[in-house]
Amino acid sequence: MTTDSLTISNLTAGYGDVTVLWDIDLAVPASGITALIGSNGAGKTTLMRVISGIVTARSGAMTWEGRSIFNQDPSAVLRAGIAHVPEGRRLFGPMTVEENLLMGGYARDCSNADLHRDLEWVYEVFPKLRERRTQAAGTMSGGEQQMCAIGRGLMSKPKLLMIDELSLGLSPVMVDQLVADLKALSGEGLAIFLVEQDVATALELAEVAFVMDRGRIVRHGSAAELAADPAVQEAYIGSMG
Repeated sequence: MTTDSLTISNLTAGYGDVTVLWDIDLAVPASGITALIGSNGAGKTTLMRVISGIVTARSGAMTWEGRSIFNQDPSAVLRAGIAHVPEGRRLFGPMTVEENLLMGGYARDCSNADLHRDLEWVYEVFPKLRERRTQAAGTMSGGEQQMCAIGRGLMSKPKLLMIDELSLGLSPVMVDQLVADLKALSGEGLAIFLVEQDVATALELAEVAFVMDRGRIVRHGSAAELAADPAVQEAYIGSMG
């Protein structure tokens, strides 16, 4: 039976005096792909930032592999095994692809040999990055930059990879390629937590999904169940064509 690695209970968070997340209860399994879907502004990105320690929560509980990570420093969350690929990718544009990838591994306590072994593994996952290794990351296409951002996250050797808006600004062909890549990584044992506004893509990729609306989790279940739910279809999939 699949167990949960990340568990969130009664979580409330926001910015200043504005509350964005209300009483969030959510569990991410230790394997497979979990999706968090919802409209723009629903609070999805804020939840990812709370998990990774970028935004401080006001109340609630959050455990990772049975240990509390509630309001821990981002570096501690990363070292615990959770990597965050942010919305917009946030690469160091003037730096080369390889320099960006290596940045993802510097938080680890490992040898230079291990770091470069894992770099070779990322190049196997994304062969296009090997071709672009000496190119400035900011000069690549959006899809190649997304590969680089995911690759940088993989360099930390995470157990859980969180990806915020995988498909944002990408062509359908590139989205299909990244979906295939993520399925392959999941098949190798990596747990993936995907925030995605393209609901059809998210539900195709995930096994489990949560629906967020105005800062609250309003529905959850298997991705197949939610994809077949008339209310989800009308609110999200149908409206997106």
